[in-house]
Amino acid sequence: MLATIQYNSRKLQIDLSKPLDISIPMRASIKNVNAWYIDEPKIEPVHSDDWIGSVSEGADVNFNNIQFNPHAHGTHTECVGHITKEFHSVNKNLKQFFFLAEVISVAAEKYLKDTVISKKQLQFALGNKKRDAIVIRTLPNMKDKLSKQYSKTNWTYLKEDAVEYLVSKGIKHLLIDLPSVDREEDGGELKAHKAFWNFNGKLRKDCTITEFIYVPNKVDDGEYFLNLQIAPFENDASPSKPVLFKVLNNIKVNF
Repeated sequence: MLATIQYNSRKLQIDLSKPLDISIPMRASIKNVNAWYIDEPKIEPVHSDDWIGSVSEGADVNFNNIQFNPHAHGTHTECVGHITKEFHSVNKNLKQFFFLAEVISVAAEKYLKDTVISKKQLQFALGNKKRDAIVIRTLPNMKDKLSKQYSKTNWTYLKEDAVEYLVSKGIKHLLIDLPSVDREEDGGELKAHKAFWNFNGKLRKDCTITEFIYVPNKVDDGEYFLNLQIAPFENDASPSKPVLFKVLNNIKVNF
């Protein structure tokens, strides 16, 4: 199903029948992807007196409670409320859901005792391209990202100047296949988060960070149309389902 979309000064052709889901599903399992030193998600039937909300236990319907943390248990999209004293809801601040995105693959660089993504790497990948969103796939890209236990692994993170570069390029939505854009243990500095949302200036309230994505190897680097779907939680972060559509061709429109 081909669709032609006018986006700013361009007409983009995408195939709606070929969505590329880059989210990680949440499972009630110790094999569910995890970070931040907490237990796995729980999905359990409601127990009320002698009634159990499970068809296999004799109920008419399945009626489950779900306990999870959006930051620790899978693909999630967060807003500036993640780091502010004042409450900000991602559901209120994310008001558009379609964006022009660039998928890039980056092999982390050594930095002191860490591995990082640098400004130079992002400059090389983006060049003069103008995008609303960037989707960062770290290399190597193994399927264990779907179930990895990240706590105490000192994962790769984004250098502060790399994030400042993305902001200068007009990137409003940052997606990455790691638990956080910041170092696992940084003493609460959160340099990448603060740089992205301009924490010490006018807050970029309509900008989001999506973490814990997984970009399969079959997805080539390049230009995509991104549908960023979130669950309508009034919270700083929500489970999310980013979906990519390959841009087949585009035509510049003269007004």
